[in-house]
Amino acid sequence: MMRRIDLRGASTAVDYRAAVPRAEVDVEAALHAVRPICEAVRTRGVEAISELSLRFDGVAPDNIRVPASALAKALETLDPAVRAGLEESIRRLRASCEAERESDTVTTYGAATVTHRIVPVGRVGLYVPGGVAPLVSSVVMNVVPAQVAGVGSIALTSSPQKDHGGLPHPTILAACALLGIEEVYAVGGAQAIAMFAYGAGPCAPVDLVTGPGSIHTVAAKRLLKGIVGIDSEAGPTEIAILADDSAEAAFVAADLISQAEHDVLAASVLVTPSEQLADDVDAELEKQVFATRHSERIRTALTARQSAIVLVDDLEQGLAVVDAYAAEHLEIQTVDAAAWAARVRNAGAIFVGSFAPVSLGDYCAGSNHVLPTGGCACYSSGLSVRAFLKSMHVVDYGRDALAEVADHVVDLAEAEDLPAHGAAVRIRLTHESGS
Repeated sequence: MMRRIDLRGASTAVDYRAAVPRAEVDVEAALHAVRPICEAVRTRGVEAISELSLRFDGVAPDNIRVPASALAKALETLDPAVRAGLEESIRRLRASCEAERESDTVTTYGAATVTHRIVPVGRVGLYVPGGVAPLVSSVVMNVVPAQVAGVGSIALTSSPQKDHGGLPHPTILAACALLGIEEVYAVGGAQAIAMFAYGAGPCAPVDLVTGPGSIHTVAAKRLLKGIVGIDSEAGPTEIAILADDSAEAAFVAADLISQAEHDVLAASVLVTPSEQLADDVDAELEKQVFATRHSERIRTALTARQSAIVLVDDLEQGLAVVDAYAAEHLEIQTVDAAAWAARVRNAGAIFVGSFAPVSLGDYCAGSNHVLPTGGCACYSSGLSVRAFLKSMHVVDYGRDALAEVADHVVDLAEAEDLPAHGAAVRIRLTHESGS
């Protein structure tokens, strides 16, 4: 089913980043489509949002803010099993978020101090996709780290659903209620990002927008970056699996399918030195894809250019390939999987061994599933408490402490031809109080 890329015997000069292709996603082209949308929201606010919701979602809510009664009802009618799953997901993620919460640090220079102070962002807007699938797990993944960071004002938005009276999907609303999020909006797409950036009607502007979305949502983030902070430009989801002949083909196939289920642009990549495993996985794919609910979507993703089985000489070459690919999700299904995982430098999240599928991380592992895509894991990280925190230095020097470094400050200021900088130090050491 999946095409094969044979890198066996490749020279060290081969660019592995180029050898394993990704889906073609043209954010720049999408900018042309979202620019007028964002401008309409900036100039006409809620009126424009209603028109855009009707055009793109087929429904325009009477009020873009979800009423408290709808949130309460959604939680009351939530399937108890789904509620239990959400509660466990929240519990585990909150524990890992609290463990990574940074504290202030103080450095002393005699009587002087420099404090590295950690403060939460003041107001954030969280985007939860609701198009192809109601990603209720994204409510948890966005809200929990923001709450642990201590963000004082949290707003969340998701697309209005024609089948639910213009409100977001009720499971998304129930998750909001469970987490105590009261400011929820029925707005999706680029118009939602513009609403957060500029403010519209009952929604005040935010300082930071986080959460995954469609190509138009990503384009709106890029366009409005600077007006509002963003977490990342998350593209189509992707999985890479590094596996040897010890891997269970049925497990590998199931995991490739699980990511392909998201989107026809989703990437599923297997990197292996075992041609036998490649054959066995192909056979498993044929069986499992046929039996799954979204088989057409999955088959399209698995047979597209962004998905492939990559054959390598050995696991050393395989490691080089997956490091260059820098996958959003990377599974290691090999002998000594933990040892190989410890050597990986570039991945959004790493899943070690046969019993840590990516879908575990999507819901209840205690990790966050909002992760860098498109190779961005070589320089960026997934969503965490740190995304909702910023730092500042607090400099506290007295006269004597300033005197200790005054000559150095003056000399460096002169070297940069900024004499007034040096003068600002001198005057403090020569000035007589009251003169």
